[in-house]
Amino acid sequence: MFFGRKNRKPIVIPPKPVKEWKYSTCNYCSTGCTIELGLDATGKVITSRGHAGADVNRGKLCIKGLQEHELFNSAGRGLDPLMRQRPQDDFQKVNWTQALDYSAEKIQAIQQQYGRDAFAVVSTGQLMTEEFYTLGKLTRGCIGTNNYDGNTTLCMASAVSGYKRTFGLDGPPGCYDDFEHTDCLMAFGSNLPEQHPVIYWRLKEARETRKFPLIVVDPRVTMFAQFADIHLPITPGTDCVLINSMLHVIFKEGLEDRAYLEANTNGLAELEELVKQYDPITAQHICGIDEDTIRQVARLYAKANTAMSIWTMGINQSTHGSDGVCNINNLNLCTGNIGKPGGTSLSITGQCNAMGTREWSSCSGLPGYRYLENEKDREDVAKFWGIDEEFFPKQRGMAQTDIFPAIENGDIKGMWLVATNPMTSMANTARIRKMLEKLDLLIVQDCYEDVETNQYAHVYFPASVWAEKQGCHTNTERRVNLTRSALAPPGNAKSDFWIFNQMAKRFPNGKLINFPDETEAVFDEMKALSKGKDRTLDISGMTYDKIEAAKGIQWPYREGTEGLKGEARLYSDGKFPTTNGKANLIAINFIDNNERPNEQYPFWLNSGRLVEHFHTRTRTGKIANGNKFSPTPFMEMNPDAAEKLGIKHQHYVRLVSRRGDAVVMVQLTQRVPPNMVFVPFHFHDCVNRLTLGLLDPYSRQPAFKQCAVQIEHVDQLEAAQLNKERRRF
Repeated sequence: MFFGRKNRKPIVIPPKPVKEWKYSTCNYCSTGCTIELGLDATGKVITSRGHAGADVNRGKLCIKGLQEHELFNSAGRGLDPLMRQRPQDDFQKVNWTQALDYSAEKIQAIQQQYGRDAFAVVSTGQLMTEEFYTLGKLTRGCIGTNNYDGNTTLCMASAVSGYKRTFGLDGPPGCYDDFEHTDCLMAFGSNLPEQHPVIYWRLKEARETRKFPLIVVDPRVTMFAQFADIHLPITPGTDCVLINSMLHVIFKEGLEDRAYLEANTNGLAELEELVKQYDPITAQHICGIDEDTIRQVARLYAKANTAMSIWTMGINQSTHGSDGVCNINNLNLCTGNIGKPGGTSLSITGQCNAMGTREWSSCSGLPGYRYLENEKDREDVAKFWGIDEEFFPKQRGMAQTDIFPAIENGDIKGMWLVATNPMTSMANTARIRKMLEKLDLLIVQDCYEDVETNQYAHVYFPASVWAEKQGCHTNTERRVNLTRSALAPPGNAKSDFWIFNQMAKRFPNGKLINFPDETEAVFDEMKALSKGKDRTLDISGMTYDKIEAAKGIQWPYREGTEGLKGEARLYSDGKFPTTNGKANLIAINFIDNNERPNEQYPFWLNSGRLVEHFHTRTRTGKIANGNKFSPTPFMEMNPDAAEKLGIKHQHYVRLVSRRGDAVVMVQLTQRVPPNMVFVPFHFHDCVNRLTLGLLDPYSRQPAFKQCAVQIEHVDQLEAAQLNKERRRF
C-alpha cells in the first residue's frame, strides 16, 4: 500500500549547466567562506557552492551563501544615477558626470560656508578592502572632513576599543583552529548557529572529535544555549558583573596564572583589589546567576589546560560593551589564555569585511592601524600620498553615532552614505528620520535604489554588488581572501572603487594623490604601507595569486615568508604593542545605567539575528527562498506572560517604548523568560523604532539590547493588512 504516496512526484533538483566557476568570497557575515559562482554559457551566474579546498568552510555554506547567486537578478537594483533638489521631489535620471559634478560642487560649497567638517561620510563593512583604502584616501586626503566613520560602529566598535585598551592594537588574537585545541569554551552574547553557521559547524566538529565543556552566556535560550553544557541566562547588560565575580573566585582560590600575569601584564594589583567587591553572593543579585554556578564556571574555566572566549553583539551592543571586552580579555590574561592554541579572546565579527574597514579605511585614523594622534603616522601617510601633513586633523573626529545627532544642532550639513541604511540600522528611527530631513545634501550610494534611506536622498549613486568587482576581504581570524569579478554590473551601475576614483578627480588634492585604476595596484600600495618590523598588520608578502592559491592567508604575512600560511595567532611571545610591551589589565567597575523594566514598561526588549536574513534585509529580503522563512516582523514571547495579557500565538500586538511603537506578530516560546521579548532586528519599521541607543563612552556603540517596552492589543485585520503592505514580496 502506498498510503497516499502513489501519485506524489519526487523532489527533483534540475541540473544546472555550468560552463565556468569563478573564485569568490561570500559577502554576508565575517566567517569568510570561500565560494565559487557558476556561470552558464551566456555568462549568467546560475548557482553557488562552497570551495572544498578552503580551510575556513571546507566546502560548506549556510543558507544565505547557497542562495547568494540569486542576488544578481533581484528586484530594486539601481541602474542609473538619480538627482533631485528636494527629497519630496521626484528623482530625475542623470548621467555620471552630472551626478558627480553636482555632488562635488555641493560638498565643497557646504565646506566653504560651514567648514570642512560640516560634511560627513559614513561607510560600511561590506566593500572590498581596496575600496575602503581608496575611500579613506578620498575622505582623509581630498575631501578633508574629520567626521568620517563606518557603520561598523554599530556592531564592532566595542571589540575594537576593548582590544586597543587591553593589547594596544585592534585585531583578534586567535583563530578558528583554536576550537580544535581548547579544553573549555565560553560564549558571551553569541548565537553562533544562527549568526555564523559555518563557524559553529567548525566548533561542532571539534567537540565531536574531542569533548570539552561549552558555556553560553545569554539572556535568551538561543539555539546555541540549547546545545551548551551550561547556559547562564544573565540579566541583560550585566556581563561585567559576572566576569568580575569569576575573577573574584579565581584570585581567592589561587587559580590564576600568576607567573604569566607578573611577566606580561600591567595593572594586576588594581584588578585584584577591585574584584574583591564582586563576591558571588553579592554579584548573583545583579547578574541573575546564582553564586554556586558562578563558582563552578570560574573553576571550570581557570582549571582547563586551555580556555577560550568568543562573543558577538550581546557584549558589543551595550553601554558597557568596551568594558565587557576588556573584562573578557582580563579573564583570559589571568588564566594565561592568550596567544596559544586553544587559548584566546576571539571577537566574532559581524559584517563580511568589517575587519577590512578597521584595517584600511582610515575611519578611526589612518591606514594600517595608524593614528591621527601620532605625528609620525601623519607624516608617513602624507608623504606616501604626496600631500601636506597639515591637511590631516590631529585627532579623530566624531563616530557615526555622534555624527547623526550633530545634524540636529546644525554642525553637519551634508552626508554621504556608502552601502549603509541608517533608517533600519540606527536606534530610535523616528529621530533619525528627522535628522535626515534637515540635511542640505544627502548622497546615498547603494546597490539597491529602493533602500529605505534613499527616501531622503538628493543624489543616488547606483553601485555594483561584490561579485561584479574585484578585491579582498579580511575575515574574523585575520584571513585575507579574494573575490574575482564574475560579471558586469547592470545598467549604468559602477563599482564603489570607480565612484571613489572619479569623485577624487573633482577635488584639488585629487590632482596630487595617485588613485590607481586597478585594485591590484591599490593592494600593492597597502602592502607597502603595511611593511615594517614593528607593524603587526603586515600583508607585504601577499599577492592576489598567492591568496587564491591558499584560499585565504592570515596576517601578519611578511615579505619573504615561505609557504602560504600567515601567523595564526598574535601575542604568542607575550609581547604586546603597548608602551612597555605588556598587556593592560583594566579594572572594570560596573555602573548600571540601563533602561530597566518597570510597572509601566514591564518587559525587557532583546534583539538579534536570524540565520536566513542579513542585517537590514536589503539583499536577503529580495531572495524568495530565504525570505519565505521570515517575511514578517515577529516577537518571541513567553506563553505564561502572554496568557496573563490574553495574547495568543500568531496574533499581532503593538510594542511600545518611550520612543516609538511597532506592530509585530507573536510567536509563543519558552526561549525567552516571562519578563522579556525578543525581536529580530532585520525589519526596517520594527525594532529600532523602539530602541534607546545609549552609547558606550569608549566605543560610541549603541546599547541596542537593553530597553523596556509594554505590549498593547491591536485590531487583527488592520495589523494583517499593514503587514501585507510592508512586505518586500
